[in-house]
Amino acid sequence: MNYINVLKNLIISLILSPIIIYAVLFIAKFSGAKYQMSHGDTFIIWILMAILINSCLNKS
Repeated sequence: MNYINVLKNLIISLILSPIIIYAVLFIAKFSGAKYQMSHGDTFIIWILMAILINSCLNKS
């Protein structure tokens, strides 16, 4: 198993996750919705988004 590739994909997914989350929240705020998230909500969504991105990276 190539551990360097796995670590690279993990770091990429953990970095891209908050960027995507805040982009979606910014678009929703621009359209008029108001979302407020606690630290726990943000952490859970961050981890779930990282898992989703990581699974997409593994398919390619």
